[in-house]
Amino acid sequence: MIAPAQCRAARALLEMDQAVLASAANVSRNTIVDFEKGRRVPTPNNLAAIQRALEAAGVEFIAENGGGPGVRLRDRKEMSHA
Repeated sequence: MIAPAQCRAARALLEMDQAVLASAANVSRNTIVDFEKGRRVPTPNNLAAIQRALEAAGVEFIAENGGGPGVRLRDRKEMSHA
């Protein structure tokens, strides 16, 4: 699952605020705020919904591969075929 820093970075890449992400993931804004600040981990269903919302908006999550987990925007050409 995604880490708080990945969530913050993904939103920054998308220029998406917490309220928009909360709406897209169908969770409360406080869930996003608390997760990104490391106060609590959302339920598995909510965390999956957050990840799906960010992926649907064009973010690709990069797994831990020795250099740490990360995020990037999907190729625009790839996104147009999705």
